[in-house]
Amino acid sequence: MTMADNLKYSAHKEIKANGYQKFDNYDAINIPFTDSIPSDYNDLMGVPISFMKYYCPEQFEIIDGIGRYSVLHNEETKRVGKYLSMVNGEAKFFRIIIRRRIQK
Repeated sequence: MTMADNLKYSAHKEIKANGYQKFDNYDAINIPFTDSIPSDYNDLMGVPISFMKYYCPEQFEIIDGIGRYSVLHNEETKRVGKYLSMVNGEAKFFRIIIRRRIQK
């Protein structure tokens, strides 16, 4: 389903109520359920680890993985930043960062 269809017809209350939220410290949207991956979104998405059961390399490319306690490191200042997998200040479980492959 498209993003608009998921927001309107999703069986998941979290999607219908809050939509697709961005991570606080990572430029991707959080996809809380694998069946809620929008078919028309081409930017970065953080999906649950259960996505690997359905992974199709022709459809998606795996970019990164962020754990619940992954942190930003700044080599110059040696300081540790905030958790990467946070949405609205709440740490999420491990997410795989994916991007839809553009079909030619």
